[in-house]
Amino acid sequence: MSSAETATAAPDARTERRAKRIAKHLTSFARQHGGSADAVVEYVGSVATRIVVVGADGAWGDQVAPSYAVGKRAAELAGLTLHEDFEGELGLKVKTGAYEWKRMAGIQI
Repeated sequence: MSSAETATAAPDARTERRAKRIAKHLTSFARQHGGSADAVVEYVGSVATRIVVVGADGAWGDQVAPSYAVGKRAAELAGLTLHEDFEGELGLKVKTGAYEWKRMAGIQI
């Protein structure tokens, strides 16, 4: 393999390693919150991607990935159901508690 081919292949291997590391966290979250989860992969800017995860029990969380490709691959490896956006039925699944309501109210004051 030439150095040009190695340079081209390296990002794919790196993306896969990063995705596997993040997928472990996503899989653990899903397991702890009903055994399955849904996710939306969103750009946070030019340097990061946010994976918003909603468990089967309505608990939610997020994980930051260094790129969209890594985030999407991590969600796929974790077996999450991917959605294009965070609207409709997915939004209705989310259960918020006192902590979230307090934080939201605090931001507005």
